[in-house]
This record gives sequence, structure tokens and C-alpha cells, in this order.
Amino acid sequence: MGEAQRRLLGYRSALLEPPMAVPSVSTLLTARLVEAVRVAGLDGYDIAVERLAPTSKAGFGDYQSNHAMRLAKAVGQPPRVVAERIKQALEADEAIARVEVAGPGFLNLHLKDEWLCQRLALQCEDPAGGVEDSGQGRTVVIDYSSPNVAKRMHIGHMRSTIIGNALHRLYQASGWTVLADNHIGDWGTQFGMLIVAWRRWLDPVAFEADPVGELERLYVAFREAASGDAGLEDLARQETARLQAGDPDNQTLWKRFVAISMAEFQGVYDRLGVQFDMTLGESFYNPELPGVVESLLGSGLAEESEGAVVVRFAEDAAEKSVRGRTLVIRKQDGAFLYGTTDLATIEHRLASWAPARAVYVTDGRQQLHFQQVFAAWKAWRQARGLDPQAIELVHTWFGTLKLPEGMMSTRKGNVIRLVELLDEAVRRARAVVDEKSPSLDEAERASIAEAVGLAAVRYSDLSQNPQSDVIFDWDRMLAMDGNTAPFLLYSYARCRALQRKGEVQQPGVQALAVSHPLEAALVRQLLRLPDVVAAATEGHRPNLLCDYLFDTAQAFNRFYYEQKVLQAESEALRASRLALVEASARVMGRGMELLGLRPLGRM
Repeated sequence: MGEAQRRLLGYRSALLEPPMAVPSVSTLLTARLVEAVRVAGLDGYDIAVERLAPTSKAGFGDYQSNHAMRLAKAVGQPPRVVAERIKQALEADEAIARVEVAGPGFLNLHLKDEWLCQRLALQCEDPAGGVEDSGQGRTVVIDYSSPNVAKRMHIGHMRSTIIGNALHRLYQASGWTVLADNHIGDWGTQFGMLIVAWRRWLDPVAFEADPVGELERLYVAFREAASGDAGLEDLARQETARLQAGDPDNQTLWKRFVAISMAEFQGVYDRLGVQFDMTLGESFYNPELPGVVESLLGSGLAEESEGAVVVRFAEDAAEKSVRGRTLVIRKQDGAFLYGTTDLATIEHRLASWAPARAVYVTDGRQQLHFQQVFAAWKAWRQARGLDPQAIELVHTWFGTLKLPEGMMSTRKGNVIRLVELLDEAVRRARAVVDEKSPSLDEAERASIAEAVGLAAVRYSDLSQNPQSDVIFDWDRMLAMDGNTAPFLLYSYARCRALQRKGEVQQPGVQALAVSHPLEAALVRQLLRLPDVVAAATEGHRPNLLCDYLFDTAQAFNRFYYEQKVLQAESEALRASRLALVEASARVMGRGMELLGLRPLGRM
């Protein structure tokens, strides 16, 4: 089934609204437009109805469609005539206050406040928060974080971990079966370097006190010594070869390095609320690599070149980005490369879990690498008579995180450890909490500071376009005002504080009604959550959800400051405004949870 056909069936089923299904306003309106086109006798043409989206200006109504203009040529009538036919079919719909034909044939839909309030109540009562299960029945593998063993996680690992985890949450919320794979760097020549350094310069006392710190020191010491002694590099290669051949002593050391590192990583992941379904590092695929190379050679896709084995991409290759490029899959000395491992990884994932999609979350410097790997895998599949489109391969890349003085490097020793960053964020948050909420007890202030500090780190990254480079700056990252996590958390906490002040025992949303333009605007804003989540998921851009939450918090605060809630003129008005407060809390809370932020009832 094609994607367009699947969407059309989804729109039609949305009209039925089966139990537990809460279609978004966009989905419902698109479905009703499809039905209006049918009623108007205009559905016999192979022209897909594009999903309706909110208008950019209030004067154009709530939603707008250009479908009449797309149909006009096929129908053989002027666009405005076609639009009028569709308009007549739409005007009887319970959701629509009026329909306008504008310009060359746009359909501007103005919706009824009462209907929108009903939709918002349904959305808020839905356990999924109205987020549609567009991925139902499909599996996605998300490859993210992927730190190197024997090194501490530093802020350079932050983006892949935080962005990847946000995508993990978004896909899961959208109905996909998500398999999160932490493809750690636990194989290669760096372990030969560490083994040499361990045997020459290990400080047992330092290792006992700080295992990963001592491994990092040994790595830096090796690189510094090797810069003046080429023989050390040869020794490292020899130790690497022994490790890969199964030498017991080297294997024991390697396993120790991996175990120590995984314990260190897990401490960071636990704190950030990050969980993986599997951690299959480079070593897991090592036994498969000779077979990958032999299969590529046997299929005629790979060839030997000066002792190495390479895949050459023709100048007229289908993927322009790889034309004329060469992917080395085995070096002259017999060593395999990242590309070889990545090809084996795709094969394993497809055979084991049959995912519809695999998403790789890495920095932008790996764009060409993944373009070559994806192109090589498709060609390899085709050469074996297999479907090259069996899995959709997606590289969602992000910009680099830099220090003001330039790039970070473990070798240079100019890295900021991720644990230290989190600790500093919490320390700064604690200072603010102590100042603003001194009446809270010690345990609650500590809990709030932890949530605010970690949220500030997450949000400062997620709120930016992923593909932008980021210059690390403590003040910018940990700012407690403006478009920040603390602002969102305060807005949510304000909802809960208002309910406590009003002694609302069981907050609900059934009394939702609109009595003022600010309330109407807030209702419409809250109803956009499902569409924003869908866009953020498919576009792999969590920042879209951040932007939405910031706008939502601003809309709520305008309503809060300008409308009386607890002192409303009537009990009915008080109830409707309290319902709007509860709806705001549920929407903001759901959105923050999808970003990995913990909503706070008080701050």
C-alpha cells in the first residue's frame, strides 16, 4: 500500500471515530473535505487531498485548503466554481461555522468554538493526549548516543543522546514499535593503544579511585608518547591484532575496559531518563565482517585495489552524493572499517526485527559516510536479487557542539564531562529554587533543582534547529528565563498552583467553553499538539515541539494574566476557565514528557 493510499484510508476511518481513537482536528477536517469532494461529485480524479493545516493569519479562517485549485484542471472548470461546489457540501458540517472562497479558489474554513472545545476535551481525556498512532504496525530502529568505550561521556555526546532520546519518545508516542540501539565504540585500534599504555604507565591507585578517568589519562599519555616514538603505534597494532585473534590476556583487559565504561555510561543515562533496548557495539558484528567482504566481492560490487577491498561508485550512480566516490571496506593490513561494520549492522537489524525504518542520529560530519553506506547496501541487496527498499534508511544529522576556542578533543584534554555539566546545571537551579521557594523542605527543593537543571540542559539543545552548530556557553545553556525549560516548567506549575489556591479537588476539562478571544486562541493552540508531534517526528526535529510549547506557554500566560479565573463573574465561567487551565496543564505536561522533561506541580 502506498503512503498516499494509506493516508486516504486513515482519513476515511477518522470519520468513524472508533472507541479509543481521537483523530486530530487536521485529520478530521481532511477527512470531511474528502467526503465533501465526494458529495460534490468531484472524487473521480486521481488527485490526493493534501492534509489541512492551520492558517498563518486569523483573517483566513482556522484552516485553509487549495484542493479546489488542484482539481480545477482535471474537472475542466474554473477553480472558484469548483471551490463553490465543495463549499456547499462543507457548509452542512457540524464543525464549520462558515466557509469562504478566497482569491483564485482557496477554501477558508472557520470552525465553531463549541465544536473545538468538544475536540479539546476529547484530546485531553485521551491517554495518548490526542497524538495519533501513525506508526501503528511498524517498527523503527533508532541508533543514538553511541559513545566510545574507555572515555567519559562529554558534552560532545550530549546532542546524539538527547536528540536521539527525544526522537525515541516521539516515535513511541506516534504508535511505532521502537527499538533503541546504543551502537557503542568497543572495538578497534584504540584498544591496542590502551593495552600498551596499561602495561607501561598504569597508576593502580588512580585506577581504583577513578577507573574511567585513569583510562582516559592512559589514552592521552599514549598519544603524546607516540607522537615522538613511531614504534608505539606498531606495538598498538600488534596488541590490537592479538585482541582480535582472541588472545586471553588482551580479551580479559578489553572486557574489563568495556564493563567499567558501561557502568559509567549507565549512570548518565539513568539520570537523563534514557533507556536502550539493546547495546550492540562494534565488537558484536566483528565475526560477520569477513563474510560481508566476501559477499561484496562475490557479487561483483567490491574489488581489490592495491591490497585493499573497496566499493567504487560510478560517475552516474543513482545517488548523486556518492558519484565517483570510493568506500573502503577492508584495509591493506586486513583491518575492517566502520563502513563494513555498518553494512553488517543493517543486515542484522533487517534479519532480526524487520523494521520499516532505521534512524541514525550522529553529527553532520558523518553525512558522506552514511550516504556511501546506504548506497552500498542497496546496491549489495540488488546484486543478490533482494529488495533494496526493504528498510528505509535515515541519517538525521546534527551540527557540532563546540567550545568558544574550537573543537573538543580527548587527546587535547579540553573536554567538559557530561556529568559535570549536569551537576553544574543542578547547582545553578538549586540556587534559584532556594531563592524563590525557601519555604519548601530540603528534599523537595533538591528534587525540583534536579528536574529543572536537567530540563534546562535538555531543552537548550532540543529547542535549536538540530542542524545548527552550537557554541557551548554556560550562561546561555542554563538561562532560567525566555524560551527555556524553566519558563515551561513555571507555566505548568502555575496551572497547578491556581488549582490548589482554588481548592480544585478533581480538575477536569468537560466544562470547557469560550467566552473571550484569548480563550478561543488558547483552545486552538492547545488543539495543535497532535499535528506538531507528527511534524516533529517525521521531520526528526524536536525543536518544532519546543517552539510549540513555548508559544503555548505564552498563550496560557496571556490568558492567566488578563482573565479572572477564580474570581470569575459566574460559577459557570469559573468552571470553564478552570477547565481551560487543566487542559493547558495536560497539553504542556504531555509535550514536556515527550521531550524528556519532568513536569513539576510546584516550583
